[in-house]
Amino acid sequence: MKLTGSQIVVETLIEQGVKDVFGYPGGQVINLYDALYEYKDKINHILTAHEQGAAHAADGYARATGGVGVVIATSGPGATNLVTGIATAMLDSVPLIAITGNVPQNLIGKDSFQEIDITGITLPITKHNFFVHDVNDLADTIREAIQIATSGRPGPVLVDIPKDIQISFAEYERKPIVEKFPTVMPKPEKVKRAAEIINGKKRPYIYIGGGVISSNTSKQVLELAEKIDGVIGCSLMGISAIPTNEPRFLGMEGMHGHYASSMAQNTADVIIAIGVRFSDRATGNVSKFARKADIIHIDVDFAEISKNVEAQLGIRGDLSVTLDMLINEVEKKERPKWMDTVRMLREQEAETTDVGVGLTPNALINEINLIKDGDTVVATDVGQHQMWTAQFLNVSTPRTFISSGGLGTMGFGMGAAIGAATATGKKTVLVTGDGSFGMNLNELVTAVTFKVPLTIVVMNNKVLGMVRQWQTLFFDEHYSNTDLKDRYVDYVKLAEAFGAKGTVATTVDEFRKAFKDAYNSDGVNIIDCKIDKDEFVLPMLPPGGAIDDMITSTPKGGEC
Repeated sequence: MKLTGSQIVVETLIEQGVKDVFGYPGGQVINLYDALYEYKDKINHILTAHEQGAAHAADGYARATGGVGVVIATSGPGATNLVTGIATAMLDSVPLIAITGNVPQNLIGKDSFQEIDITGITLPITKHNFFVHDVNDLADTIREAIQIATSGRPGPVLVDIPKDIQISFAEYERKPIVEKFPTVMPKPEKVKRAAEIINGKKRPYIYIGGGVISSNTSKQVLELAEKIDGVIGCSLMGISAIPTNEPRFLGMEGMHGHYASSMAQNTADVIIAIGVRFSDRATGNVSKFARKADIIHIDVDFAEISKNVEAQLGIRGDLSVTLDMLINEVEKKERPKWMDTVRMLREQEAETTDVGVGLTPNALINEINLIKDGDTVVATDVGQHQMWTAQFLNVSTPRTFISSGGLGTMGFGMGAAIGAATATGKKTVLVTGDGSFGMNLNELVTAVTFKVPLTIVVMNNKVLGMVRQWQTLFFDEHYSNTDLKDRYVDYVKLAEAFGAKGTVATTVDEFRKAFKDAYNSDGVNIIDCKIDKDEFVLPMLPPGGAIDDMITSTPKGGEC
């Protein structure tokens, strides 16, 4: 059948199983939005307050489901407003499809109104991007974009469609959902060598990242750990891959990771890194990182192997296939001395964890743990609240912790929570800080309009907490532009202005009641949680430091 380019875009998205898209209309996508109107009984569009919010919502949607998230924006500022969201998805390996309009091809390069070279701008922050020159290629371009975004290491793909392509006609033929590119098979001799290394070691540590979640290999990681009698730690992106109550799981390691997890990694004689990159936040000073351990690095993306930390053995391959092969090759062993060491590290962690008194971040997250369901998605923004949530949140199901890791995007959480709630249809929690929340709180109107079941917990300390923490520890308490006390916001009135409900909590009892009421109600709720500006995220690695330099107490609590 013959359709316009705009109709072809929507038909192809529906054909490929896309049920929801996020976006904001404009002049160069008005035809595309007319097609969305025509197909509104088959595909749902969520109108956000800003294109950046739409990009983060599509990102959160993808993280919560494992499928693609789709965002649509017009040319010029509409397209450039997507850039932070696309970069966020790129650094966290999220399958995002960004569809942008552009001026007609005969106006390209003439500085036309709202013309921008968005493919050029996004080239470094996309897995691939397309500029569509011919309407006859449009359907296959959308299909290829989805295939690229979801295959191997996932990532964002942008498709830029000039206005003349949107209004041109072409034959459209419905096709099956695209399959991912063929699996990358690991080399058997490398897997065998990895098993030999592991078999000869006494203190194995399995280090996992977001790749374990995207490849659905959590059970295989646990099976490997059981067989070799090893322990498991994770990066920020690996949180939710393994249930937090799993005895072998030590939690997040690195700059603000759990003491036991970081110290176990530092003590290990072999680190089996699976679907994770060794970022600077995870390693600290690379020259001092894991000096006692051989590193086996397994990843589907060959570019990550030995990029930041030299691996003794790198294996490129599909994680599911590779883990199955490795589990078959390794010897089943018990390592009681290693388990004794880990137990001691856990005890030391318990001794260094300051629970504090009153409405502390620890107490706040523990109350959330007691009330929320096991499959509730918890999203965060970026800052101290993010690290406290990463440290203390209990999770039992993959894809239930959503946070910006690689880019560290303040303002990410609101859109991501909306996307996750749209994807799951379930109650969703956003933990944010007053600094991050202020960046995209305009998306409250989106959450209220679409009746998103969202509870927003604002850790309100009236400072930019993470930067202030650094200023306290390393900059002689020079609090330059991190004090927000003069930026008074009445979150209760703010909530009411947007049609949501707001509550203030100053004690644990007040928070418990407020969160329980909010979580068990429909609609959008904001809880303004008054916390101390001098609460620190600990442990912490100092700048240029290593695990041996870990800070475990604050100036107000004693030695630093």
